[in-house]
Amino acid sequence: MKLTGREKTELFLEGIVTVILLLLLNLSIIILINQSIQTNPGLRDGIFIIKRSILIGPDHFHLWSWENIFITLMLVFDAAVVYWRLIRRYHQMQLRHIISELHYIANGHLDHRIGFKLKGNTQSVVESINALVDSVIKSMDEERAIENSKDELITNVSHDLRTPLTSILGYLGLIQDKQYHSQEDLLKYTEVAYLKAKQMKSLVDNLFEYTKVKQTGTPLSINRIDLNQMMEQLVASFELEAKKVGLTISAKDTDQPLYIEADAEKLGRVFNNLISNAIKYGKDGKHIYLDAQTGQPGEVIIHVSNDGSQIPQKSLDQIFERFYRVEASRNKDTGGSGLGLAIAQSIIDLHGGYISVSSDERLTTFSIHLPVKHGDRLTKKDQAPKTTN
Repeated sequence: MKLTGREKTELFLEGIVTVILLLLLNLSIIILINQSIQTNPGLRDGIFIIKRSILIGPDHFHLWSWENIFITLMLVFDAAVVYWRLIRRYHQMQLRHIISELHYIANGHLDHRIGFKLKGNTQSVVESINALVDSVIKSMDEERAIENSKDELITNVSHDLRTPLTSILGYLGLIQDKQYHSQEDLLKYTEVAYLKAKQMKSLVDNLFEYTKVKQTGTPLSINRIDLNQMMEQLVASFELEAKKVGLTISAKDTDQPLYIEADAEKLGRVFNNLISNAIKYGKDGKHIYLDAQTGQPGEVIIHVSNDGSQIPQKSLDQIFERFYRVEASRNKDTGGSGLGLAIAQSIIDLHGGYISVSSDERLTTFSIHLPVKHGDRLTKKDQAPKTTN
């Protein structure tokens, strides 16, 4: 921190005034002591005896010139006082500069930070202020992102609801106005309206589920689950649906049970979403594979794979985002709500785990990492469980 010319002058004058005051104080003390000694013979004789009794060094020098020693001590004391006064005033100037920087930031220059390199507690104050400003900026950005997210949510929901709603109103309007030529046309119009209504209900249900699992306080019904048994049940549930589109679904055979503590209903929602997506978007493949195995200590890994079309590399980083759809699936036959994978990710996060995806020409694989014990949390970096209190 650089001092201004005015501040340097203030420091200089502060030192001069302090030295003058101390010299006057020292002179007054010396005069008072001399007068006391001169007017008090007993005190003078006592000082003389003390001088003779004090010997210094191996040659036994007598302490005769006490005035010089006293003056030396006074000068040392004066120097300490001057240093203390100047340091005190310098710290006040530092605080004045810090306050000036704070006013500058408060006036809207939020990208500015206090760049002083000071010593001691003052530097801690500067670092705390900078950290506080960073925290405020981060909170403002998060609040802005939340507002943008809300606007985006409303826009996406409105768009996805408007399309089927327009179709429903259109076909019901044709029926109401008797704009059909046969009973077959009437049944066709009502069937389309019904399917569009189901599409709307699915979107509303998914949206409700998404908002519910995104809440941090969402309760979980924890039970001890055998993942291998769950894989077998999933195969049985989706076997017929997969066969309709020419796919076979299978789970890897294991001899030993694999238990975890989790919410079976919510995990079932995750696997339903992943397997339904594999059936819907992997029609050009032949197989869907389920596999549960142990990972790092305290961790299990479940793979849901299919050998259908490869997901474009540019889409892998966005595939879990809310309302995101891979471009190839944006059509009325396969295009979903774009919430299924976001819901799956939120449910896995509630369990303390994480989900990732990889895709190449051979397989597209969703990997779910879950802690064995409820209350543990896995980190994607080292894939090791952390126990939370």
